[in-house]
Formats: sequence, C-alpha cells, structure tokens
Amino acid sequence: MSELTHIDEQGRAKMVDTSEKPITTRRAIASARVLMSAATVAAIRDHTTPKGDPLETARLAGIVAAKRTAELIPLCHPLPLTHVDVRAELSDEGVRLEAEVTARAQTGVEMEALTAVSVAALTIYDMCKALDKTMTITDVQLELKTGGKSGDYRRAANR
Repeated sequence: MSELTHIDEQGRAKMVDTSEKPITTRRAIASARVLMSAATVAAIRDHTTPKGDPLETARLAGIVAAKRTAELIPLCHPLPLTHVDVRAELSDEGVRLEAEVTARAQTGVEMEALTAVSVAALTIYDMCKALDKTMTITDVQLELKTGGKSGDYRRAANR
C-alpha cells in the first residue's frame, strides 16, 4: 500500500504531507452543464425566475465554494487561492459553467475548480427548481491543470 499517497501503513486514509514540495503557481479550469427546458432558459433570459438572477447567484456560490473546498472534502489541503473566476453562459439547452482557480501552493487546485462548478450547478438547480424539476447536472469535468510535479493536463477536444 505504500504506493498509494493517501493511505498509511495500516490502510487508513491520511492527508499527504506537502511540506517538502516546492511552492509553484497552480491553475485549474473545470466545467459543468445544467440542462433544462426551453421555458426555463427563456425565464432566465427574460429575468423572470422566481428567486432572482440564477447566473449571478451561481457565479458567487462557485467562488465561495472554491474557497471552502478543504472544509468539504476531507483530504484536501486548505490553499491560499489567489484567483477564482466562475463564468456562466446561457444557451438554448441550459447553462454552461466554467471555473478557473489559481494559487501559489504546494499542491494543485483541481478540486477547488471542480467544487466551484459543482456548487454553481447546484445553485442553478436551486434557483430554477420551482420552474423545472427535470433539470440535469452533467459533464462535471477537469478541462485544464498546470503546475506541479505531474505536469500539465488539457482535456482532449471531442472526448
């Protein structure tokens, strides 16, 4: 079990010690989609959703979520985030979300970006559920990560 970084000699989950890792600039981008009915898209577009603007509320919720990732996911390290941006784009099918997170740290920010888009998507659902309970949260995925020992990653197009 010594090959598994988050498991100790007794097979218990552990937080990885990053104290000897160099501080580097880490960046990650994650995305998600919320599919919804045409009527719900129209309500968002026309600013007639019952709880207010779901896109702006989701954007702010995603930013807060990125900053609180270590409180939600047990083995994540609390990180000094230097930048979080969550974008929400309305289309005919629903909402596409993208979160970009940056930090100068000893470990990556992939989980922060993924948490941001996940909570943003849940917020869209919450803000629109009175109109459409059939909404689907889908395609939560890492798009890009840079920095760190494992190198850079970019999701292949048309995957």
